[in-house]
Amino acid sequence: MRRCQEGGSTRGQNRYGHLMIRHPRALLFLLTALNLLNYLDRFVLAAVLPEVQNELHLTNFVAGGLATVFLVGYFSTSPSFGLIADRGPRRFALAAGVFVWSAATIATGLVSSAWGLVVMRALVGIGEAAYATIAPTIIDDVAPRDKKGGWLAIYFSAVPIGSALGYLVGGQVGQAFGWRNAFFVAGCPGIAFAIACLFLVEPPREIVRERLSLKQTFQKLWKVAQYRTTILGYCAYTFALGGFAFWAPSFVYRVYGIELKAANMGIGAITVVAGLLGTAVGGIAKDRLTRVARMKANAGDENVVSVNASLRVCAISSAIAAPLALACFLAPSAKIFFACAFLCEFALFANSSPINIAILHSVPERYRASAMALGICMIHLFGDLWSPPLIGVIADWSSLRVGAMVFPIAIALSAVIWFAPRRLVRQTSQNGR
Repeated sequence: MRRCQEGGSTRGQNRYGHLMIRHPRALLFLLTALNLLNYLDRFVLAAVLPEVQNELHLTNFVAGGLATVFLVGYFSTSPSFGLIADRGPRRFALAAGVFVWSAATIATGLVSSAWGLVVMRALVGIGEAAYATIAPTIIDDVAPRDKKGGWLAIYFSAVPIGSALGYLVGGQVGQAFGWRNAFFVAGCPGIAFAIACLFLVEPPREIVRERLSLKQTFQKLWKVAQYRTTILGYCAYTFALGGFAFWAPSFVYRVYGIELKAANMGIGAITVVAGLLGTAVGGIAKDRLTRVARMKANAGDENVVSVNASLRVCAISSAIAAPLALACFLAPSAKIFFACAFLCEFALFANSSPINIAILHSVPERYRASAMALGICMIHLFGDLWSPPLIGVIADWSSLRVGAMVFPIAIALSAVIWFAPRRLVRQTSQNGR
């Protein structure tokens, strides 16, 4: 199996050697900053949506469909980027993805019709698919052996911060200078970061030489028991988290009579704080549990040990979050709801780093980008693509409180799947390696 030294040709590195980004911590900083911009660009539209609707005369159906268009562009193209990244240097695809989503964000501020918005949101999804597929594999490459969970926790800490900044930038800039300028402010930094991605230098890694089709690649990955267990639990987890993110503000508004603006601010504040703390704790817990398991294991595949530890953290976190989610939607007051929601989100975000490590370490090194891509495709196709409308249907039939019972059920299902028998996950070394 050929190993690929990324970062450009020797001639190119000699010419621009002083500009190349080599230090692992510099790579971590760059990719984390990009992840923050990733989520900022993703959520800025939500912050200015009423203004966009008024100017472009969009119905609620069309406005809501923009989220679906983004999601379809996101998960439908990620498998192709996975194959590209596994077969050669990743920096070009990474830079292209960042450039596409940033340029599309900027162009959103220039559109004059609903069709223009649809095209731009699809392009944002495609660009983010390239980045989300590739960036975690690079961080896992450069992270110290015993700190991979912590490093990915730093990377994923940008999710709640970037999401909150999307609302902040969209709201503040949109109110002061108009909604179009909010997209200019959000998108422009990404162009500079896209150029910076061209100067990344990575350590050598195995690349895929056999030219398997998408179907053949995914069939190969799906035979790996650890990977299959990881993704199935992740689908249930994403189903719950996507539905919660969509309906939680409306639940507070309808059930407790809290002003919608205040409900959004409360959920947003909880997400940022609980997201940061939970992501950090989950990454640390995974690293410590891996070290303990490694010391106890006399022999065996180190990646199997890492995935077992990751899935154990995920299972415990989901097992804690499920009753808290139930308590949220049975809470007699808004204060109790917010208290339970904080603890629930803390537990759920603790999975951010371990679940991605489980995906990366459950497959052969040369297939990691494809593994991330298949994971992205499946968790959205079978997860949050369906949970918001399903809850809405149940709410129409009965009540939103009854519809919300979907959350704890899905979270509990993820815990059950991740508490897989150890004999099952140990099959990894016999499948696909």
